[in-house]
Amino acid sequence: MEYLEFEFLQTVLENVWVQVLLTLLVTVLLHEIIRRLITWVSRKIVSRHNKESKNSHTKRADTISNIISATAGLMIWLVAVAVILDIFNFDLTSIAAGAGLLGIIIGLGAQTMIKDYLAGIAILAENQYRVGDIVTLTGGSTGAGTSGIVEEITLRITKLRGLDGTVNIVRNGEASVITNRTYEFSRVVIDLGVDYDSDFDKVEKVMNEVGQAIAKDPKFERDVKEPIQFLRVDEFGDSAIMVKALGDVEPAKQWEIAGEYRRRLITEFRKNDIVIAFPQVVVHKASE
Repeated sequence: MEYLEFEFLQTVLENVWVQVLLTLLVTVLLHEIIRRLITWVSRKIVSRHNKESKNSHTKRADTISNIISATAGLMIWLVAVAVILDIFNFDLTSIAAGAGLLGIIIGLGAQTMIKDYLAGIAILAENQYRVGDIVTLTGGSTGAGTSGIVEEITLRITKLRGLDGTVNIVRNGEASVITNRTYEFSRVVIDLGVDYDSDFDKVEKVMNEVGQAIAKDPKFERDVKEPIQFLRVDEFGDSAIMVKALGDVEPAKQWEIAGEYRRRLITEFRKNDIVIAFPQVVVHKASE
């Protein structure tokens, strides 16, 4: 009885349609397992930006996992098709030769696109920049940089909108240097020339007071991480002594707060008789 059952099972398994069905079932099951595994691993290994929400991080991880899953799925189904063709006794040698030649042709023509996609995966996985960041992407044959606000990131391209409203589309594989001006925080850098006769203790005091006033202003207090403070006397110029001040603010707020700081500083310098230097020319009159 057992022998008859084994023989029946063997006969069933030898049926080509049963083999095809089993191949399809195993492929679907394997594809689903690998897809879930890739999604889980992607969410674990993709780094999360300090300012990034959990939902945004999940979307970014899912974008990466989807492209990897699609690639893995394609490979699994190609193997499944090869197995099914072998079941029907197709000559895979000639098919493989043709596919190999076609693959070489496509590969030569798609090198740039593959480079762009790999760079796009790296940008998303490493969180080099996100939508809303202000960046400069430098690279290409000219080495020129393209700056703007990131409006969209895909695996192949990044869209940047400039200050004048122009949208620049940069291939991800083209950018060899990425300068992110709004990663985690931004820094206000103030360079100012004051007269040589200035009282620099007073200059430092006034600059610090203006920085503290902005930090306490309800309009700006949420945007200021570290108040703008006098840093040092930076250099001796031809007509002025250069001083430097620094402060940390929320991403992309450095220009607005720097402008407000300069506006208030001019007023306070005037009140305290501190002169902002300007270029001067000394003329010597030759004696007759």
